[in-house]
Amino acid sequence: MLDKLNFIKQRFDEVSDLIIQPDIMSDQKRYIELSKEYKDLKAIMDERESYVELKNNLEEAEEIISGESDPEMVEMAKLQYDEAKDELPKLEEKIRMMLIPKDPEDAKNAVVEVRAGAGGDEASIFAGDIFRMLSKYSEAKGWKVDVVDYSEGTNGGYKEIQFEVSGEDVYGTLKYEAGVHRVQRVPQTETQGRVHTSAATVMVFPEAEEFDIEVNPKDVRIDYFCSSGPGGQSVNTTYSAVRLTHEPTGIVAQCQDQKSQHKNKEKAFRVLRSRLYEMELAKKQAEDAEKRGSMVTSGDRSAKIRTYNYAQSRVTDHRINLTLYDLDNIINGDIEKIINELKLVDNTEKLKNISDDL
Repeated sequence: MLDKLNFIKQRFDEVSDLIIQPDIMSDQKRYIELSKEYKDLKAIMDERESYVELKNNLEEAEEIISGESDPEMVEMAKLQYDEAKDELPKLEEKIRMMLIPKDPEDAKNAVVEVRAGAGGDEASIFAGDIFRMLSKYSEAKGWKVDVVDYSEGTNGGYKEIQFEVSGEDVYGTLKYEAGVHRVQRVPQTETQGRVHTSAATVMVFPEAEEFDIEVNPKDVRIDYFCSSGPGGQSVNTTYSAVRLTHEPTGIVAQCQDQKSQHKNKEKAFRVLRSRLYEMELAKKQAEDAEKRGSMVTSGDRSAKIRTYNYAQSRVTDHRINLTLYDLDNIINGDIEKIINELKLVDNTEKLKNISDDL
């Protein structure tokens, strides 16, 4: 492992030198890329120092035990040896996890869409529940949630809602929520007390920067219309809402959340870039998942990932067969345990592919 860490140190030293070069600092895209790489490598270098210190302690203790005649020194060396021997495997495991290649998209902000599936009004209500769950989880992590566009259901909730989430490592976390969420409960609209099954689809894609993907303005049709949502007279009577249609692909992005036409247009273009970017990313995710045999992040929007059973207060994530009897807290945003378990399984799969190199 030390050989691998020494090789990484060479790259860290190289990046440390590059990041202060004037030509790099003037190139925004390159500077951002190197800054992120520096941050990741610095964390590994900190652990490398601890690893080298532990290895030195182990070797020093072995020398004293084999060559020292003073019983007190030998006893102290044995304690040092046992301590280092105990800590080393834990540190090696931690470093292995850190050496798993990071998806460069993971650090990006995310655009999230929640759409009601089969189930009529109850599906719209459930889509609203999922939006609230993801919003509360995001806010608890200190991330900013910003609604872009929505279409309300007739009895509450949303037929669909689209929102941006910004913060640290947002996409790398929320991507595990992409897929079909299913609910089993007695709907608010049901008078007979029968349990219905409804669904909502969650799509998560990284927010693309302008330098990630280029959109030719000639390929985009822009339509302006009156916002239909709440917000007062100026929202509902002026042409502030914006709809963009990317004619080569047919992808549509719209925003009516702001009173300013300019701000809505800016948001809509961010979403359009992200949708186009996600098209390519979804193909890559599907290919990677096929190679690894993974269903944790497969890029398959039609995959049923989770069931919320109200009668049993049960939530089951089907990708890793995880069942928790804590529905009230989970639907109110406490999904950290589920996401951590999904990350662990995903990282373990990736670790298998790199273990031979360590």
